[in-house]
Amino acid sequence: MPERYIWTAKVSDKGQIVVPKEAREVFNINIGDTLLLLGDTDRGIAIVKAEAYMDFAEKVLDVTKGDK
Repeated sequence: MPERYIWTAKVSDKGQIVVPKEAREVFNINIGDTLLLLGDTDRGIAIVKAEAYMDFAEKVLDVTKGDK
């Protein structure tokens, strides 16, 4: 079973948020990493490391190439 966490972040007047230190440690988020925000108006926002998402997308595309 996956571990679950909850954190809070405030939005600054510039629209910025700070990812809490514990969250950065748990998900290995480092200075210079690019985060991808995925939004769904009914379900909310998910934040993922862009690198992990791109790895996933490449695997999906590699699998679909074999179907041609």
